[in-house]
Amino acid sequence: MTKSSEETAPAKSAPEPAAEPAGEARRMTRRGWTLVVSGSLFLIFVVLGSVVPVPFVAISPGPTYDTLGRDAAGNPVIQVTGHDTFQTTGELRMTTVSLHDGVTLFQGLGFWASGRYALAPREEYFKPGETNEQVKQENIQQLQDSQTNAQVAALRKLGYPIKVLAKQIVSGSPADHVLSPGDKLITVNGKKVVEAADVRAALAGTLPGQTVQITFQSDGQPERTVPLTLASRPDRKEGFIGLTAVDRADAPFTVNISLQDVGGPSAGLMFTLAIIDRLQPGDLAAGRHIAGTGEISETGEVGPIGGISFKVVGAREAGATDFLVPEHNCAEAKTNAPAGLNLIKVSTLDDALTQLGNLKAGRPTASC
Repeated sequence: MTKSSEETAPAKSAPEPAAEPAGEARRMTRRGWTLVVSGSLFLIFVVLGSVVPVPFVAISPGPTYDTLGRDAAGNPVIQVTGHDTFQTTGELRMTTVSLHDGVTLFQGLGFWASGRYALAPREEYFKPGETNEQVKQENIQQLQDSQTNAQVAALRKLGYPIKVLAKQIVSGSPADHVLSPGDKLITVNGKKVVEAADVRAALAGTLPGQTVQITFQSDGQPERTVPLTLASRPDRKEGFIGLTAVDRADAPFTVNISLQDVGGPSAGLMFTLAIIDRLQPGDLAAGRHIAGTGEISETGEVGPIGGISFKVVGAREAGATDFLVPEHNCAEAKTNAPAGLNLIKVSTLDDALTQLGNLKAGRPTASC
């Protein structure tokens, strides 16, 4: 049997893959861990930036309200009972600032980028440990005090008498358990009390331990005169009675201000002007769209307020052409005033009435 000259070659096995260097495997592992850690940190940043508040508040122009108009419930903002009121035209618009608390990092960046908001440290508006509810209550109290001051300033200007009442009695003071809040003060140390400042003035030159006479009247009761032995206080040299006095209008009618969801003292000037406009003929606004701001004292001084740069913007957006600015806010108001808004400088209620008269007559106004 003949053998074939060609022998079958043995089958070749597939080549084994080259071994991966151990260093490259470790490098891939580190790269993977880097991606995982980076992604986790980015996710944490996104969550924190979206949820966790930063220690800032955002401030923007707030709503405005026509003090000659009606509130959200349809009631007149200025309500007078027991006295004739007069028809008015135009607007006397109060302005506000909106405060946004609980701002997150991303919200803050968005507010800042919009150009309509400003960011300020939260501690400038909230005391340490103070809650939003506490701030709200403080703002409501300031609004109520502002409304009371407006009534007193307006009725004083219109010639109605003013009475002086005890507002607060200091516990443990000479006045404690003798007078009560709401008592009418008539004389102190033999001097007639015409306005709240007279109480402190009557004690000038007295000393702790000295006895003075005080005459007062409780509601529905006859006048009483009692002796009080003055106490001492570290912040004053004269004797101390222990009461806070306030002016109140003594008019045979009532004035109420109806406005909800607004806080702070800065509407005082516009409330005062609206009360005067309702109680006497003359039409202060005279068809014009006038806005303004300013804290008012019981004697008619107009004090500076915060947020003027936002209030002028809000006023112009609401259609105002003229804005009453407290004198000490003029520099800031000029820097931020929008085009078409006439800034009018005032420092007292008399100033404001004079400038409104100038507007009505077409005369120049005192400019910031």
